[in-house]
Amino acid sequence: MQQPQRWVLKLTGHIRFRSMAASTLDFVPASLPISSLALEQLQNFVSRSRRLFAITGAGLSTESGIPDYRSEGVGLYSRTDRRPMQHSEFLSNAKARQRYWARNYVGWPLFSSHQPNAAHVALRSWETAGKLHWLVTQNVDALHSKAGSQQLTELHGCTHRVVCLGCGSVSPRQALQVRFAALNPGWAADAGGVAPDGDVFLTDEQVQHFQVPSCEVCGGILKPQVTFFGDTVDRDTVRFVHQKLAESDGVLVAGSSLQVFSGYRFLLAASERKVPVAILNIGPTRADHLASVRVSARCGEVLPAILTL
Repeated sequence: MQQPQRWVLKLTGHIRFRSMAASTLDFVPASLPISSLALEQLQNFVSRSRRLFAITGAGLSTESGIPDYRSEGVGLYSRTDRRPMQHSEFLSNAKARQRYWARNYVGWPLFSSHQPNAAHVALRSWETAGKLHWLVTQNVDALHSKAGSQQLTELHGCTHRVVCLGCGSVSPRQALQVRFAALNPGWAADAGGVAPDGDVFLTDEQVQHFQVPSCEVCGGILKPQVTFFGDTVDRDTVRFVHQKLAESDGVLVAGSSLQVFSGYRFLLAASERKVPVAILNIGPTRADHLASVRVSARCGEVLPAILTL
């Protein structure tokens, strides 16, 4: 099993990364170059649509250097025995919250520095040109927002925001980073590689003295404003996305295996409505049987090339 990249970190109120960050393509699974026929099929699909509905997943952000969970050989599940935080564990276990936030604190400077790639920029340009009716992302990395997309729903939330589970107040994640540093002067940790949601690999011994702040408004528990595994997406959000899907005449999936039902449900709805579907993803997806066009290639290679707007 491939070992996670090792970083040596010394934390004295600030974090200094003493080794190079991973290459932006280190977490992209191997794929063959797209054929001219497949490119033409996808281009024709997008060209025919006047109100395109797009769903993006982790496979779009791997080309920005952010690992995913499921990709063969390079995803978190393939590289390590590590599993993501579960919603019920975060709510019920103070030690789990301490462990999560310590890892997230160390990983945040690198994770928040990632930038959009060519695929994010292409989708933004389609929106500007009126081709893209709505964009739904399963990613929590804010890269679509950084690229300038506005007709956007972050289905699973965004790690750049923090919510209080007591009073519901929302605050910027960067502000919490400052509070972490103030509460933990001199705290030091050696960390392994970064995980998909921005945290890193630390042992329980390393995090046992890490202090976690409470909500400044009510003293409640702070949580990233994201949908953890085992939680459900807000009903109003789901209803809104279904509305945007009903207004659309084509669905493009880019960089998602659709293994999580929160995204797959919209493919089922599209099939029921007889809305054509195209899928661009390296490796199989849960909705391959629903697609009229299926392409296995890198999103950053294909999306900028399939349509000149």
